[in-house]
Amino acid sequence: MRWLFAIVVCFGLTTLSAVAQQPSHDVLIIDSDQIYIQSLYGKRIEAELAEEVAAVRAENDRIIATLREEELSLTARRPDMDPKAFREEAAAFDAKVEEVRSARVAKSSEVQQRQINARAEFDRRVQTIIANLLFERGAAIVIDISDAVVWVRSANITDDVIARIDRELGDGLPQ
Repeated sequence: MRWLFAIVVCFGLTTLSAVAQQPSHDVLIIDSDQIYIQSLYGKRIEAELAEEVAAVRAENDRIIATLREEELSLTARRPDMDPKAFREEAAAFDAKVEEVRSARVAKSSEVQQRQINARAEFDRRVQTIIANLLFERGAAIVIDISDAVVWVRSANITDDVIARIDRELGDGLPQ
C-alpha cells in the first residue's frame, strides 16, 4: 500500500513539476515575421517568389540589352539618315521604350501582389495553429512581438508555432 501511495505522490509531483515548467500566461507573444521566415512553409513560399523575382530581373536585363542595342543602332545610323526619318524612328523607339516600361511595371506589380497574397494565405492557414496553442495554454490573447513592450521569455511561443507548422503543414503544399 505504501508503494502505491509513493507512486501516486511521485506522479503528482512530476505532473506539478511539468506544469510549473510551462507557466500559464493570459497573453502570449509571437514573432509573425520569424514564423514566416523560419517555417518550412514560409521558406518554400519565399524560395518560389525569389525564383520569380530573379526570372523577372533576368527578363528585364535582356529587354534592356535589346533596347540599348536598338538605341545604339539608331544613334549610329543618324548621320546618314534624313532628319525627318530619324525623328520618326526616334519617336517610335521612345514609344516602344514607354510601352516596355509600362509592361515591366505591371509585371513587377503582379509579382508584388502574389507576394502579398501568398503571405495572406500563409497567415490565414497558420491562424488555426496559433489559436490551438492559445487554447492549449489557456491564454486569452496572442499578440505580435512588434506590439509588445515588455514580456517574459516564456510568453513567447514563436518556436512552438514554427514547430507545429512544420509538423502539421510542412511546406504548405498538399500531400
